[in-house]
Amino acid sequence: MRTAIPSLLVAAALTSAIPLLATPAFADPDALAKVVDGKCVPDQQSSGSPAPCKLVDLKDGYVVLKDLAGASQYLVIATDDVSGIESPTLEQPAAPNYFEAAWEARQDVDASLGRDPSRADIGLAINSVNGRTQNRLHIHVDCMRRDVVAALAAAEPSIGTSWALLPALLVGHPYRAMKIEAADLAAVNPFALLASGDPAVAADMGDQTLAVVGATFSDGKPGFYLLTDKVGATVGDLASSEELQDHNCAIAK
Repeated sequence: MRTAIPSLLVAAALTSAIPLLATPAFADPDALAKVVDGKCVPDQQSSGSPAPCKLVDLKDGYVVLKDLAGASQYLVIATDDVSGIESPTLEQPAAPNYFEAAWEARQDVDASLGRDPSRADIGLAINSVNGRTQNRLHIHVDCMRRDVVAALAAAEPSIGTSWALLPALLVGHPYRAMKIEAADLAAVNPFALLASGDPAVAADMGDQTLAVVGATFSDGKPGFYLLTDKVGATVGDLASSEELQDHNCAIAK
């Protein structure tokens, strides 16, 4: 069950607890881990309050934290010491379903915006080893860029249920895509779907980025687009699918 705390309290606690998160370069690569392990989890255990996190779920092993960047960006962060997309445990059937937790956290994005964006407006992103700044697994939950939403809608007829290159670049990078027909991600493991799609990808997951974008397909069925890019696919490409998001959330304005 979600435990809400006042937004001003969250902001104040977060600012005092993790001043490094306010710096553009995220100077401390363990800043998120320190907040989770040193503040959110102990506070939940001792007082039942998740502050400075929005939510602490000890059973399923994650927290939800408002990022200082953007009005509506939230992070779903592992409570276990999991580094990121390269961790082979993420592909196992018993692994925590971090992406379903991130999809549920879209309600926090909605609350920050004061409105309900369509499911196609919200995306979840985990960056590659080279494209991230933190050493604790975290998924970015926020609005999508308008041009990316439009490009995916235009490409829908060419996106199937197995991985294939999109016909157009997204933010200047070549993404592969596949689609899933499902209302939520409760029975879906995007990490396993990425690893099982290509032996070369499975052997080098740390170079991959993975995004999951809500969709309502042309036949009216709900689902998701899965998107992936690889480090070095183009010059300067760090495989950071967070680039597909808009932390100013223009699509909701």
